[in-house]
Amino acid sequence: MQHDLIAQARTWLAEDPDPETRAELAAIVEAGDTQELAARFAGTLQFGTAGLRGELGAGPMRMNRSVVIRAAAGLAAYLKAQGEEGGLVVIGYDARYKSADFARDTAAVMSGAGLRAAVLPRPLPTPVLAYAIRHLGAVAGVEVTASHNPPRDNGYKVYLGDGSQIVPPADGEIAAAIAAVGPLADVVRPEDGWQTLGEEVLEAYLARTDAVLATGSPRTARTVYTAMHGVGTSVLTAAFARAGFPEPVLVAEQAEPDPAFPTVAFPNPEEPGAMDLAFATARRAAPDLIIANDPDADRCAVAVPDTATEGGWRMLRGDEVGALLAAHLVERGASGVFAESIVSSSLLGRIAEKAGLGYEETLTGFKWIARVEGLRYGYEEALGYCVDPEGVRDKDGITAALLVTELASVLKEQGRTLLDLLDDLALAHGLHATDQLSVRVEDLSVIADAMARLREQPPTALAGLAVTSAEDLSQGTDRLPPTDGLRYHLEGARVIVRPSGTEPKLKCYLEVVVPVADAAGLPAARARGAELLAGIKRDLAAAAGI
Repeated sequence: MQHDLIAQARTWLAEDPDPETRAELAAIVEAGDTQELAARFAGTLQFGTAGLRGELGAGPMRMNRSVVIRAAAGLAAYLKAQGEEGGLVVIGYDARYKSADFARDTAAVMSGAGLRAAVLPRPLPTPVLAYAIRHLGAVAGVEVTASHNPPRDNGYKVYLGDGSQIVPPADGEIAAAIAAVGPLADVVRPEDGWQTLGEEVLEAYLARTDAVLATGSPRTARTVYTAMHGVGTSVLTAAFARAGFPEPVLVAEQAEPDPAFPTVAFPNPEEPGAMDLAFATARRAAPDLIIANDPDADRCAVAVPDTATEGGWRMLRGDEVGALLAAHLVERGASGVFAESIVSSSLLGRIAEKAGLGYEETLTGFKWIARVEGLRYGYEEALGYCVDPEGVRDKDGITAALLVTELASVLKEQGRTLLDLLDDLALAHGLHATDQLSVRVEDLSVIADAMARLREQPPTALAGLAVTSAEDLSQGTDRLPPTDGLRYHLEGARVIVRPSGTEPKLKCYLEVVVPVADAAGLPAARARGAELLAGIKRDLAAAAGI
């Protein structure tokens, strides 16, 4: 075993083009650390519908230049097999460690394989790449990003020429092409031959962002903004300036890209403590709302003043923002289909139905939402919003920020707030309260065990509410392809349990709907909703053994 591991490591070392990872692996071999070698050579990072994502480091179970070159060579082979020889591949990247290297390697491999490659001019938001694919008529796009993962991670996200992320069977076919790549020495990688795009591609994206706002709408809401140490600041502030909104007050400590993400444990607005600096800035600046992007700026978080909350500011849940944007678009006379993933609040369906609009539920991820025919608006509870599907067929934290700030401005002119509109929606459709039970694990078997336990012994009641139906989504439904998940319908509630596709987490999505007769009944309905959610969370954790 030890001899095999060291032999594998030496073979890897001989191919590795990166002096940093070569030195790192050589030191592990020299130390005879078989445990570390086993972790790095236990298999290969699996290419799936999220592309690749993992910890940086040497070896096939880590993100590194060798793994990226193989992924690019496999993608190039797949594209050529689809008849796309000579087609354009656009490559974007964030500001994480190694992102620029991985983008350059991808461009070299594409050029060497007989495709044309164009790299975005600098680290830019993921939605700019998603926009550029269709704008430039590319056959595919690659974004080097690990989104809101920890600093030690990076990733590789693949889009096809329709501008949306890959779905089966393309992911499996690309994975097979990657597995068929031979020695790295045989992968042609010229020193040049690809194009580095100029700022005009960003200008075209920014010109498109104007389209999400209504002509002549109020633009008065004042914002505090954090880029969470990512790439959003320059693009968002440019978009706000073009739109005529007041210049956002920046959370200075988090405004510039920094791959170390020094002020947060996890660079995700949903994680505890991540918004503390934004709240502190808002208490000084007294804006109408706080906007936060994640590091690659495809997600958008919103916080609002709330005297009932400790510290005076409250983060809105992704489902709340999803409903607010939907209500705003309905008010503006939107037509088309509203769509969301199955883990998001059922309130969107009720808003769409009342407005006479189409409504679709999809599997988790914008790779599915973006493919809904006739899509006008799509959202997912994890802070993802697609408000301009003709421009960006993916979640876009920049245009979502513009739209929610327009809505706040409209309400401000009426002497109202986003919280007032949430009250209106609760009165019209019932109070939809959502929460999540999310368990991060070191050992992935914990997740598999929990799923197996729930399949073998499904709960019959949660928080005293009877489970009226239980679905194993791995079997697929009449409207959904198979996915590893479980869905429970209860009397006045719904629960979905699934492993995360991008992080070592088991995620449980909870929703309760409490009828409300009038405004005076809202506090009691909220209290009842919170009580039921806490009970469901407690009972579900016990049933899953987590």
